[in-house]
Amino acid sequence: MNNVLVIGSLNMDFDVYTSRRPAPGETVMGQSMKMVPGGKGANQAYALARMKVKTSMIGAVGDDPFGRMLVQNLKTAGVDTSGIRLSDRETGKAFIEIDGQGQNYITVIAGANHDLDESLLLDHIDLFEQADAVVMQLEIPFPIVLQAAKLCRQKGKLFILDPAPAMRDIPADFFPLVDIAKPNETELSVLTGMPTDSREEIVRAAQKLHALGVRNVMVTLGGQGTLLLQESGMQEFPAYPVKAVDTTAAGDCFLASFISQFDGRDFAPAIDFGAKAASIAVTRPGAQSSIPDYEEVCQKFSHS
Repeated sequence: MNNVLVIGSLNMDFDVYTSRRPAPGETVMGQSMKMVPGGKGANQAYALARMKVKTSMIGAVGDDPFGRMLVQNLKTAGVDTSGIRLSDRETGKAFIEIDGQGQNYITVIAGANHDLDESLLLDHIDLFEQADAVVMQLEIPFPIVLQAAKLCRQKGKLFILDPAPAMRDIPADFFPLVDIAKPNETELSVLTGMPTDSREEIVRAAQKLHALGVRNVMVTLGGQGTLLLQESGMQEFPAYPVKAVDTTAAGDCFLASFISQFDGRDFAPAIDFGAKAASIAVTRPGAQSSIPDYEEVCQKFSHS
C-alpha cells in the first residue's frame, strides 16, 4: 500500500503504571504516570508514516493544548493532517492503567472525536481519491464508519477495519463492505456474540464473522500469534516472544506495519512484518512513543 487514509480517533493518553490493578474499593500505589499521544486512529496513522507509507488522516481535536500536541506529533512523523478538524469540544482523552504484566485497562472520553461526520468526509474527498486503502476503527461515531465503508466500495478502495472498541448490533449490511477485519479475541467475541476462550472457539467465531461477509478475518492473539481466515482456508502465524512492558498500541503498530508491506494479495510476509514491529512496541511504554520505524524493524530482524 503506497498511500493510506486513516479515519479515526485522536486522544491524549494518560498512562498510569502500577504493579497490579486494584480490586473494587481498593487503593494501590502507582509507580509513575506519563502523558503520551494516542488514539487508535492517530496511532495507526503515526505508525504507517513511520513505516514509510504516504499517510493522511481525517479526525477531530479540540482547539486546546492537547489537540495541538497531537496534531504536531503526527506532522513530525510525516502524516498529512489537513483532514483533522478543530472542534469546539475538548480533545479526546484516554486513561490507561498498565499492570506489572504489561496488560492495559483503558477508559476513553471521546470529546472531539464525536464531531466526525459525513461533512468531514465530503470536505476531504480528495484524500479518498488519492488513497489505495482506508483504515478505520470504532472509537468514532459508527455512522461515519458505515459511510466511509460505502464510499470505499463505490471508489474501489480497500477498506480495513480495526473493530475496537467492539460493538454489538452492527447492521448486517456493513460486514460485506469490510475487506480486512483485525479483531483480537475479545473483540471477536463481542462482534459475533460467541465465546472465544479456546482455540476451537476462536476458529468458530472467526468463521461466523467471515460468514457475515468479512472477506479476510485476521485475529490477533497477542503472544499466541495471528489467525487468518479467508475463503481459501485458515492459516496461523506465530508471534515473536518478548517480555511485554506495555501492550498499549501494539495492535495499532501491528496493523499499520502489516499494511505497509501488504501488496493486496499475499498476507504471509505482511503479517510476519507486523508481528516483528509489534514485538518491539510491547517492550516500550506508551502508545505512539513505543512504535518503531521501518529501519529499526529491518535492522533488528536482519538475521531472519
